[in-house]
Amino acid sequence: MKRASSIGGFTLFELMSVVAIIGVLMAIATPGWNTFHNRQALNVAQQEVLSAMRESQKKAIHHRRKWQASFREKDDRVQWVTHPVGDVPLEASWNNLPRKVKLDEETTLRRVNEVRLVQFNHMGNVNGQLGRLALSPKDGGSMKRCIIVSTLLGAMRSGENQARKDNGKYCW
Repeated sequence: MKRASSIGGFTLFELMSVVAIIGVLMAIATPGWNTFHNRQALNVAQQEVLSAMRESQKKAIHHRRKWQASFREKDDRVQWVTHPVGDVPLEASWNNLPRKVKLDEETTLRRVNEVRLVQFNHMGNVNGQLGRLALSPKDGGSMKRCIIVSTLLGAMRSGENQARKDNGKYCW
């Protein structure tokens, strides 16, 4: 009796076909994944900035003195801190936003040195200039998120990129 020998495995052609299919799927999925990841990072950063501004406003009312939310770009990161006006925040107290996010050129908050800021008086009203803090992904694209300080009473709202301009800005 002769036994038939069978050799198990895949042919080179089958392996190359599978690798090619995986490559095509990755080429299709990668841009979508990057867009999704950028959108999530911007949404997280937007909520964090809005929370920082609202925290500063609440502290101003609670402590009955001027309080400030400060924002800067340092070491390729956007950072924020809340503190009383006139106090210099410690370097360790700055909080980082996600790495994929940068300050956009549509940012109009008051700038002192390299710090963008919004101040609130003892009643929680904006102490000075109104404006917006706009964020965009570091790797480009038209996606933007912004927080707009829109009234002297301290009303703040979030916005995102639009197809048409409003007062020269796309983020509203």
